[in-house]
Amino acid sequence: MSGVVRTVLGDVDPATLGRVNYHEHLFQVSPLLPGDELDDERASGLEAASLKASGFETMVDATPMGLGRDPEALARISAATGLAVVATSGRHREAHYAADHPTRSWDATRLAALFASDVQAGMPASDDGIDGPRAVAPDGDPVRAGMLKGGVDYWRISAFERITLDALGEAHRATGAPVMVHLEFCTAAHEVLDLLAAEGVASDRVVLAHADRDPDAGLHLSLTERGAFLGYDGFARPRTRSDAELLQLTASVVAGGGTGRIVLGGDVARATRYIAYGGMPGLAYLGERYLPRLRALIGDEAVDRMLVDNPARLLTLSAPSS
Repeated sequence: MSGVVRTVLGDVDPATLGRVNYHEHLFQVSPLLPGDELDDERASGLEAASLKASGFETMVDATPMGLGRDPEALARISAATGLAVVATSGRHREAHYAADHPTRSWDATRLAALFASDVQAGMPASDDGIDGPRAVAPDGDPVRAGMLKGGVDYWRISAFERITLDALGEAHRATGAPVMVHLEFCTAAHEVLDLLAAEGVASDRVVLAHADRDPDAGLHLSLTERGAFLGYDGFARPRTRSDAELLQLTASVVAGGGTGRIVLGGDVARATRYIAYGGMPGLAYLGERYLPRLRALIGDEAVDRMLVDNPARLLTLSAPSS
């Protein structure tokens, strides 16, 4: 069904999303992040509630298959907090998967079938049992994904990652779901768009996560000229880029005409950075501490486009093409 946004509690009108955080994680377990597991439903629910209280009505949970997804818990948290949640199918960059992960032997067609099933029929209750029972929401309906995701490494697209991109193209053609791609410091951005375009994924159906890790406004504007969405989600990471640098980057891209292609998120993604897990600064940082500075710099209208209008267009399912 095109023209809707698919949340864990069912399809909704894009106009009802409100302010959207395009990239967070309520559940995530990865061998790259030992000791930083997000796997406690109560704590993740508290963090989701803090995100809503900070001014967001919707979030994308950007955890793809094999990394501790918990679709039923997402649905329960969404129902309890009133925060709409868009779940994710797909496969992350290769480094997140152990050498014996079962999907390493899968081809693109098999992966695409799983991704499309997650969007159309519903996600498995556990990624440990891909062929097992489907996740169900509190009302008994299936919990379905509304976003597809892949990832690539630093100036490198491995064979594993290329198969994932091919599978994302096939799944997108079947479902019309938007595609998120994790980039390492915004490298290989044009190359990813080229590969996806060859698979039938128009650039305006793609969001490039972590684009702001390379604060090159010229590069970013060249990507927006192709229609791609830029995922800005590096806030509160001064060891990489300070908030001041990201504010100036955003102002430069806005001045260059890119306002309509920026979406905002936090990608906090670690227990040690979630207040409910005993860390800091938590999911409320973006709304409470960064956005006031951004509004003061570029104005409410531009920020509201990034939070409301742009993610609504990105997340709306398009008509399948196959």
